[in-house]
Amino acid sequence: MRSPWVLRPRSRVGVITSCPHRPVCAPPAPAMALVSINELPESILLEVFTHIPARQLLLRCRPVCSLWRDLIDLVTLWKRKCLREGFITEEWDQPVADWKIFFFLCSLRRNLLRNPCAEEDMKSWQIDCNGGDEWKVESLPGDHGTDFPDSKVKKYFVTSYEMCLKSQLVDLKAEGYWEELLDTVRPEIVVKDWFAARADCGCTYHIRVQLASADYIVLASFEPPPVTVDQWNSAKWTEVSHTFSDYPPGVRHILFQHGGQDTQFWAGWYGPRVTNSSIVIGPKVTGDPARSPAQPEHTQGRERAARLPSSLHLH
Repeated sequence: MRSPWVLRPRSRVGVITSCPHRPVCAPPAPAMALVSINELPESILLEVFTHIPARQLLLRCRPVCSLWRDLIDLVTLWKRKCLREGFITEEWDQPVADWKIFFFLCSLRRNLLRNPCAEEDMKSWQIDCNGGDEWKVESLPGDHGTDFPDSKVKKYFVTSYEMCLKSQLVDLKAEGYWEELLDTVRPEIVVKDWFAARADCGCTYHIRVQLASADYIVLASFEPPPVTVDQWNSAKWTEVSHTFSDYPPGVRHILFQHGGQDTQFWAGWYGPRVTNSSIVIGPKVTGDPARSPAQPEHTQGRERAARLPSSLHLH
């Protein structure tokens, strides 16, 4: 009788048995050669980098090796990323001084003022003066008013018979703009506002915009003389616009203030109406597009983007 304790060998992975007693080893699989990603064509690497978030490219990928650094500094890469994000079109022909900076400024580009069209009543606004019957929100076109040029704007803020002023203070670092970008590049800061009078009442409109340092020292200012609109006017909406450029380094805050009062001193809300205010920071487009050709993508086969320090000191 066969002993119950006799152990039989188990079949093993990678072993072929032609019979129970004579195992035959299978031939070993050929070893795969290790291939470095850097052996891919540069065009493929550039395409891969196009899909990586920009901050990760600079903070994580660029320091890996000199090849990646050189590819990530190429004008071609940042122009492709701008095209992919919709910042430019295939027909873009305006010269750009630095495509890397252009990309980051476009990605940050938005209205830095909150609740500019009174959709949330007075939310986000600091009331500096609240004279007469105080600030009020009304729907367009309003009594003795006209439609706003942009049909998406539905409401406005309106002032009274004594001075009404409101403001917002924008913290640029909190909005994603780092110090080196602000101080070295000094991108254009475009401020816009819209105001209108009632047709049956005169008014005076005020606006003041200041660029300030971290400790609130004023470095640049836009404060035109007050605009007075006579009674029995067209009630048309007027745009006010100003662009800050080549301002001193150190800008960290933007103060925006506007308002006014009526000139008839009538109880109620007969002063200037304001809406659709904006502060937008955008890239500079240098040169005259009609006279300057678009910046070529390559010079001698490879052209680097104009240099800021390697990582732009992102945080």
